Amino acid sequence: MADKPVRADKASAVSELTDNFRNSAATVLTEYRGLTVKQITELRRSLGKETKYSVSKNTLAKRAATDAGIEGLDALFTGPTALAFVSGDPVEAAKSLRAFAKANPVLKIKGGVFEGKPLTADEVNKLADLESREVLLAKLAGAMKGNLSKAAATFQAPLSQAVRLVDALRAEREKDGSAEAA
Repeated sequence: MADKPVRADKASAVSELTDNFRNSAATVLTEYRGLTVKQITELRRSLGKETKYSVSKNTLAKRAATDAGIEGLDALFTGPTALAFVSGDPVEAAKSLRAFAKANPVLKIKGGVFEGKPLTADEVNKLADLESREVLLAKLAGAMKGNLSKAAATFQAPLSQAVRLVDALRAEREKDGSAEAA
């Protein structure tokens, strides 16, 4: 199939799909059979501006994936297929797709591509279970801040202990000095 030349009128569609595969952080393949135009429009809105959801012919999408250097998706290109090209956070897009699929059971997640590697539908759902990039970064920053605070306290402890020791020695000498004077 990949050896057949693409007709001139289809070449631009394959080129656009190839660019989408190459420039996306992730791509999720879905089966949209049974969704109305209104539901697909609602899905596109729920995915946000950083995800492009488009319906494509399987032969063209298969050719574009091969041209983009992505292998292992051929089995997913059966039936009506729509592609969600994610240029933003893949976790948020996977969460949006899963939430929409729960509300509209006719939408089926077939699988996808993340960092150039094919994913099964279960792996896409596991990706949706992750927390967003911002939440993970906030947790990391909080953990680092906590460890830095502990380190600062550890470094300050010998200094504060030395100050208390010097103060105790000074107080003791003052007592001894006043006792000797009496």
